Amino acid sequence: MNVWVLAGATAAAAMIAGGIPLLRQVHENANLMRRLTGIAAGILLASALMIVIPEGFDIAGEYAGLALLAGFLVMLIFESFGFGHDIHDDHHEHHEHPPAQANSVVLGLSVHALTDGLAIGAAIASGSTLLTMTILIAVIAHKIPAAFSVGVFCVAERQDSTRAAMDILLFSLATPAAILLTFFATDGLPLEQLGLAILFAGGTFLYVATVDVLPDIHHAETGKAALFQILIGAALMIGFLFGLEATGLLAH
Repeated sequence: MNVWVLAGATAAAAMIAGGIPLLRQVHENANLMRRLTGIAAGILLASALMIVIPEGFDIAGEYAGLALLAGFLVMLIFESFGFGHDIHDDHHEHHEHPPAQANSVVLGLSVHALTDGLAIGAAIASGSTLLTMTILIAVIAHKIPAAFSVGVFCVAERQDSTRAAMDILLFSLATPAAILLTFFATDGLPLEQLGLAILFAGGTFLYVATVDVLPDIHHAETGKAALFQILIGAALMIGFLFGLEATGLLAH
């Protein structure tokens, strides 16, 4: 699969979704964003547990479990220092954040976007079309609502369209930049090392998939709906994988 095309696809998805609030005045629909985030979490969860992690363990060999744990813990540690990736709750409170806090939100989202690019770049380098397509779909499904929320957040918090556009551009380019860097930097590396990179990214997938929806799951008012959204996302990914197998487009 062409690395430039896939990098361009991730950039386009984020720029289009994130640019909408710049082009027209919109207000983020909390319920819609929550539903899309829940579905995306289900897609991430299914892709991580069905493809990314099993494939990573299959090719990584030694230290496979450590790489998976490292990906999860790095996201946990990063967010514990205030560089979070979830902006929905903060934004819906409709209060302005200090510039430093707004910067940390954008930085946190962009760092997670880098791990998405790491996963896609390593998957392309591994030569597995199934792994690459699965990760790409999961990343784009999560990136579209995230990019739209970044756009709404930055327009509201920055009160400066130029600065908001720079934030959206940073977020949008993080994943494709990491895709290209990972792909070309890992050229010629042993397959086992690519597997470790994929498992590290799989750990970040697990973190985001669970943390994105745990607050809603723990509330009686939203728990059942959040569960339903996760199941929809997981079912979509399962259907996609079985569809590929049934049509013979890909052989696992």
